[in-house]
Amino acid sequence: MKELFYRHLALTSDEPMGLEVDYAEGCEIVTTDGKRYLDLISGIAVSSLGHRHPAVVEAIRTQLDRHLHVMVYGEFIQRPQVDFVSLLASQLPAELQRIYLVNSGTEANEGAMKLAKKATGRQEFVAFRNSYHGDTHGSLSVTGRDVYRDPFLPLLPGVRFGDYNDHAALELIDRDVAGVILEPIQGEGGVVAARKEWLEALRARATEMGALVIFDEIQTGFYRTGSLFAFQGLGVQPDILTAAKAMSGGMPMGAILSSDELFQAFRQDPPLNHVTTFGGHPLSAAAAHVTLKELLAMDVEEKVAEIWALSESMLKGDGIVELRGRGAMMGLQLESGELTQRVVERCFEAGVVLGWTLHSNSLIRIAPPLIIELDRLKEAYEVLLGAVAQG
Repeated sequence: MKELFYRHLALTSDEPMGLEVDYAEGCEIVTTDGKRYLDLISGIAVSSLGHRHPAVVEAIRTQLDRHLHVMVYGEFIQRPQVDFVSLLASQLPAELQRIYLVNSGTEANEGAMKLAKKATGRQEFVAFRNSYHGDTHGSLSVTGRDVYRDPFLPLLPGVRFGDYNDHAALELIDRDVAGVILEPIQGEGGVVAARKEWLEALRARATEMGALVIFDEIQTGFYRTGSLFAFQGLGVQPDILTAAKAMSGGMPMGAILSSDELFQAFRQDPPLNHVTTFGGHPLSAAAAHVTLKELLAMDVEEKVAEIWALSESMLKGDGIVELRGRGAMMGLQLESGELTQRVVERCFEAGVVLGWTLHSNSLIRIAPPLIIELDRLKEAYEVLLGAVAQG
């Protein structure tokens, strides 16, 4: 199988991790040679309930016996979609009660940008350096990382970039701006959290200028930071919210959330402003509904607080610069890229999967499943600390 993988699949890097997966369950991935790996990155903040959660698997099986795709999104009334969005809306303020289901995070951001332009009649955007919003052309246009952008220039015009957490950047928001897009915690940018007072000032400036605020909560959503969405813990509400990743228990799905008033713009002049064939796929919607039900049934906020407290207490010492982030979305800054690479490789050999990229090469990203037992997390951290101590 490995030979065919390297021969036929289009690869995303010259050196893929190359695990030959047999199955995954709970917090573990098991390879075809029988080795078990503890997954501390959750498929990049996706598997918050772990892999193949029994309730999610059962919901998919049940829906499989009813129907698969029947019509492009938004035309037929399908119970899995209705059940999911009704439950999600019940947890959100009135201004975020209208939900548009799509396939992925980057499509959610594409749709959010279109909605902001259509609703305001404006064309320009404000975004922030070191941000990451996806790899399609529109999302890439508001991504503040030259390493991703430069090979694909020119991108969309009319995007102004400011420094994250910098009050001076708010002067970029004027009456020509349709939307201001940002992550409450920059993920690819180094797991850097927005300061509450800066977000409050940004919200006030955008309101004054008539620009819409778009929160990209693709990574921070579904209790990753402790609250259902990070904006709820911060007390700063966006006009448009995007979500994906942990939404549907390992199935592909994204969403755009906004008000009924703003979404009127997608229904007319012309109709079908944003259409998607597989958005809100019934299997994904069934999985999303039961995922949210399971999260709401857990004492998840307390569990995320316990994960953060354990991480703060353990992840320090020689070789470690700082622990950043919030809740179960963490970035561990080490002294050098070389040390970071060695640590990630040693942990991998020991059966602990961590996140690390060449684009933030001295940062280890940690996003464990929210169901992880604290004793197992502690054991994994001991492996990590031992790897750091080796230098």
